[in-house]
Amino acid sequence: MSFELIASKRVDLGTGASRRLRHAGQVPAVVYGAGKEAVSLVLDHNTMYYALKNEAFHASVLDLVIDGQKEQVKVAAFQMHPYKQQVMHIDFARV
Repeated sequence: MSFELIASKRVDLGTGASRRLRHAGQVPAVVYGAGKEAVSLVLDHNTMYYALKNEAFHASVLDLVIDGQKEQVKVAAFQMHPYKQQVMHIDFARV
């Protein structure tokens, strides 16, 4: 089973910007590793929420499409809201 995620680069960074993204139904994320610079991203919340419910998603190499360019990544870490059904942040590691 292969997973493809569509992401775009984030322009404004910081707590306030992340809060605005979450309020707009998006998830802030970061991709790092493989000797390249870390890139801040934004993904669709509902897509990520339901993907994280799938056990295979956590163990798979994912295709992350960032503004048209495909990279292979794994989920390194993610944070959920303490009581809401909301993904707060996701870290991806390049393979």
